[in-house]
Amino acid sequence: MDYKGIWILAEQSAGRVQVISHELLTRGRDLAGKRQTELTAVIFGNNINNNDLQELIERGADRVLAMEAFALEHFLIEPYAACMLHLITQYRPEIIIAGATSTGRTLMPYVAIKATAGLTADCTVLDIEEGTGNLLQTRPAIGGNILATIKTPKCRPQMATVRPQSTQPAPRQAGRKGTVERLQAPSHLLVSRMQRINFVKNQEEHGLAHANAIVSVGRGIKKGENLKIIHPLIKALGAALGASREVIDRGWLSYSHQVGLSGKTVNPKLYVAVGISGSIQHLAGMQTSENIIAINSDPDAQIFRVADIGVAGNLFDIVPVLAEKIRQARMIS
Repeated sequence: MDYKGIWILAEQSAGRVQVISHELLTRGRDLAGKRQTELTAVIFGNNINNNDLQELIERGADRVLAMEAFALEHFLIEPYAACMLHLITQYRPEIIIAGATSTGRTLMPYVAIKATAGLTADCTVLDIEEGTGNLLQTRPAIGGNILATIKTPKCRPQMATVRPQSTQPAPRQAGRKGTVERLQAPSHLLVSRMQRINFVKNQEEHGLAHANAIVSVGRGIKKGENLKIIHPLIKALGAALGASREVIDRGWLSYSHQVGLSGKTVNPKLYVAVGISGSIQHLAGMQTSENIIAINSDPDAQIFRVADIGVAGNLFDIVPVLAEKIRQARMIS
């Protein structure tokens, strides 16, 4: 039996499907179209909301495999991996993609080793190689200085993780048809040497992950004291403050502000890059933002390649004027 079909690993919390699942459907739908095959969303949990499972169909899945048991209500590596390996053996998918979340980062490498499969982590681009049908997995390498495209032609399934918020959620298509299969997990798969004792939610101080607008600064601000020039723009836009890696490395802002491959991946409606040159590493963390405005004194800066609006000029002259104009416009409206 050949390997066939594209899978995404959908995630749930307290029985509700998480948004990373919808983002993965965007990527999975593209791959399934190129392979002319079925897209399946696989999810593990307990009493998963039925409307949420139907929504996975409406957002692009042709089939949902929901394996449920009380022991799967919360993520534990051993039962989750055993259940996933059970399904892989039964259905033999060609490609599996997951989010680079705490669940995906833990589960996918474990399963890849057990299944003798190939895995590439933190991919920014996924594509299908013409002729072979191999999954092309592109990710920054060597500190973000190059983009490496990796393939595993001799291993199946081919597995990859992608950053949350690195693509838009798949749109909902009311009335779209597909099948939802609710499967009871066999008891012998639920054995675990670990136990969930407690859960403490991470309180994001700066809210970058869910901000509608972000103003990010780079080394173009020259020194930490110059951050004060950015604050009126942040206030005018009601934005969160982000930064490039160089700003963090220089100690001008804390790591929680960092946008990029080694920081946070963001996907706001508006991203304003101030004094950021646009390294591959930084672009990987923000290039899917809906609207990108870049302000940089170098007209050849890489950031302008992804910007919807680019302003080549001195940020110390531009930012105060821009902040005041936005403030006035909002007062008028």
